[in-house]
Amino acid sequence: MLTERIGTGRADRWGRARVAVLALSFGLAAGGAQAGAQRYEPLSDSLRGALAAALVDRSAPEPRYASTMEKVDWLAEMSARLPVRHKPTYRERVEFLQRVRYEAQRAGLEPELVLGLIQVESGFRRHAISSAGARGYMQVMPFWTSLIGDGDASALFDPQANLRYGCTILRHYLDIERGDLYRALGRYNGSLGRPEYPNAVLAAWKRWSYEGAGRVRQVSTSAAAVATR
Repeated sequence: MLTERIGTGRADRWGRARVAVLALSFGLAAGGAQAGAQRYEPLSDSLRGALAAALVDRSAPEPRYASTMEKVDWLAEMSARLPVRHKPTYRERVEFLQRVRYEAQRAGLEPELVLGLIQVESGFRRHAISSAGARGYMQVMPFWTSLIGDGDASALFDPQANLRYGCTILRHYLDIERGDLYRALGRYNGSLGRPEYPNAVLAAWKRWSYEGAGRVRQVSTSAAAVATR
């Protein structure tokens, strides 16, 4: 799992992020994608090959959970937070969350971070297109499909493909920035050096934090105590 490294002297950004949440709320209410534009950067053959290989596996998403109880609790808690207008049924919400969790874990990212990024980027709209041409849930720029994929930009509207591209790209930027999430988010949005986007995603990530971990542990402990009586 990713250990988010903001670093000394950056804690105040969490405070400034509260302001960004207000702007984010207005943006989502207006229905507009909040994406910038990931910028094309030449890749070495080895890196391009590694990123391309990360896109190949199309197996059904099987995310990891500490227990069945955690799975049920996490899906229920996250499902209740998703916008019903884009995911009207519980089954749709669960399928989406399973994909997000699987792709995030596969890339070494926190699922809640990816949910926060999707909230900021597309407002959970599968067919969102930004003014720069970025597509889908994670607002991936089409040039990535030619750079590390099969060149089919229409695939970016496929949920699993879009999440795979988005998580792979964010992991790539994190590696470039040596784990500095703030700068990696700036790269992802094409706004490196500006605080608005990283602050908005970090604030959204905080909103999506999983609050049931302690509850699950408490229930599990109680159940274990009963079983030993």
